[in-house]
Amino acid sequence: MRIISGLLKGKTINFLRNSNTRPLKDSVKENIFNILRHSNLISVKIEKANVLDVYSGIGSFGLECISRGAKKVTFVEQDIKAEKILRKNIDKLQVTNKSEIIYNKVENFLNVSKKEKYNIFFLDPPFIDKKFVQILNLLKNKKIFKKKHIIIIHREKKTKDELNSILDTIITKKYGRSKLIFGLFN
Repeated sequence: MRIISGLLKGKTINFLRNSNTRPLKDSVKENIFNILRHSNLISVKIEKANVLDVYSGIGSFGLECISRGAKKVTFVEQDIKAEKILRKNIDKLQVTNKSEIIYNKVENFLNVSKKEKYNIFFLDPPFIDKKFVQILNLLKNKKIFKKKHIIIIHREKKTKDELNSILDTIITKKYGRSKLIFGLFN
């Protein structure tokens, strides 16, 4: 795995493949950033953004954000093996000053009083996880989003998640097994 663009372009990152995590494919990641940069429907820019990478795994998405100029990325991961590799990747790329790692369940992280607000939310839960809709609702209810924000969800293309009461979906794209949903809290 590698960083696709920006200051860290071409740098490799360590990854983990087990039944709990799966790396975000470079092609899917590249499509996410193309949509963020070129869609007229999205007003958030990566440069100077405050990013919340939920179910972050080894940090592929968040590290790409840092490489492309994000102000800060908060990584939330509960799998100990993935979290250890995430820490190694952050150290290896020397981006500790732009990173915060929360080793915990997402709901525990959200139940702590948060004052920080985010522009970009990335959720990449395990494909079999249905609880993420509750997490998404909790994110909305905590009001930790800035006026200009975007929520990006990576799911298996066959999933039929009910998101209409939480999000206004603005873009849905399918790539191989993956489905990307871009939306705003309604």
